[in-house]
Amino acid sequence: AKYPHARIYNHYGPTEAVVGSSWFEVSGSAEVRGGGMLPIGRAMENTTLYVLDEQGGLQPPGVAGELYIGGAGVAKGYVKREALTAERFVASPFEAAERLYRTGDRVRWRNDGALEFLGRLDDQVKLRGFRIELGEIESRLHALPSLREAVVMVRGEESRARLVAYVTPASAVE
Repeated sequence: AKYPHARIYNHYGPTEAVVGSSWFEVSGSAEVRGGGMLPIGRAMENTTLYVLDEQGGLQPPGVAGELYIGGAGVAKGYVKREALTAERFVASPFEAAERLYRTGDRVRWRNDGALEFLGRLDDQVKLRGFRIELGEIESRLHALPSLREAVVMVRGEESRARLVAYVTPASAVE
């Protein structure tokens, strides 16, 4: 409101595929006026965005799927993490010699051609800018012989959010 002529853009992109993989012009958008979630938008130059189903088929507008990113900015993989690299960086079924990055983000195309973020397909969360796999923390807790069950989640408002673990001891505490 203070700078009505300013153009503001929302950029989306994981580190594995150059942080700016897509863009959406925020200025004057209905989402901002209505308080809704901003779309991920459209692909940046030299980037391709695909919404695929579980079998790798393209999803039409309005149908949810996983976001795959291709193009010049896709990384080669994770250092010394071959299994994770093979899981997340896959051959493109659409372009010879192109690799795609599986984001784990659930999205769908809108009728206006912009991508809409719907959530995660796994239990990854972001806390103060760090990507955290809750399942990894839970598996470490489950490895402790003194615990029978463990669940980890993010609790609290964004500015004061924290990781919390709820555990059940293996035997009754006296």
